[in-house]
Amino acid sequence: MTETTGSTATPESGNPEGAEDAVDTAEGTASEGGKALSRRERKRANRESGSGKTPGKRAKAGLFARIGLYYRQIIAELRKVVWPTKSELMNYTSVVVVFVAVMIGLVATLDWGFAKASFWIFG
Repeated sequence: MTETTGSTATPESGNPEGAEDAVDTAEGTASEGGKALSRRERKRANRESGSGKTPGKRAKAGLFARIGLYYRQIIAELRKVVWPTKSELMNYTSVVVVFVAVMIGLVATLDWGFAKASFWIFG
């Protein structure tokens, strides 16, 4: 396997060196002095030949329009949420309360044990 840098247009890959020029000519893209333009150069040329507006850019909306759009998007996202039923909510809440109670007991036991150990060691 050969290590290449730059163009991958090699006869081994099935894309001979001159094949790109033929594709560019067939697509009708302009070339400078017989040299095929790169993708970036073609994109830049298309952008410059277009109208004064940049394609794909919209005019910036006013402040209140943007605030309204923001809240409409929030409401649309909240409609997608799958809300739990009352029984699921009670189940989830009880699991959290039990877990927190167990953790409080564990930390309180460790704290009491370390306090007794430190009083025993240091008097």
